[in-house]
Amino acid sequence: MDAVDATMERLRAQCLSRGASGIQGLARFFRRLDKDGSQSLDAGELRQGLAQLGLEVEEAEAEALCRRWDRDGNRTLELEEFLRALRPPMSQAREAVIAAAFAKLDQTGDGVVTVEDLRGVFSGRAHPKVRSGEWTEDEALRQFLGNFDTLEKDGQVTLAEFRDYYSGLSASVDTDAEFVAMVSSAWRL
Repeated sequence: MDAVDATMERLRAQCLSRGASGIQGLARFFRRLDKDGSQSLDAGELRQGLAQLGLEVEEAEAEALCRRWDRDGNRTLELEEFLRALRPPMSQAREAVIAAAFAKLDQTGDGVVTVEDLRGVFSGRAHPKVRSGEWTEDEALRQFLGNFDTLEKDGQVTLAEFRDYYSGLSASVDTDAEFVAMVSSAWRL
């Protein structure tokens, strides 16, 4: 484990020790650190924040953390990027139920879920905007699919994006049994 991973594990442990409100509290804390209102932290702001949490890191390590977690390449760390990095790894049971749900959605078996795939397993007819005539059923399906289209907004959901969506939910569910039951029920597995 390198120094960046070790710092990450210390920070994750500190958040988890605070219980369910740990990550939410950390989010509020980092918003306060964003002095310029840019909605992101540079390495200096991150280093200052970690120091206030009792995690002293060198400037180079703070820069390495920013680079590791920066998904959009802007050399700063948005709050969502940071919170995504903090999510604990999922167990095999959680990974398996997510993969099963994705396989159910991926009607064509091509590794991506599209509106066409959704038509086979999900109906948008009951959506209030479809019922009022404001949206077509395809628009409701696209809106639904957009919930999972987290990494690259292209109208297609990969297993990685589906897993990314559920890893956020997973962080707030205590046991594997609860998580598996929730996902199984949602997708009628």
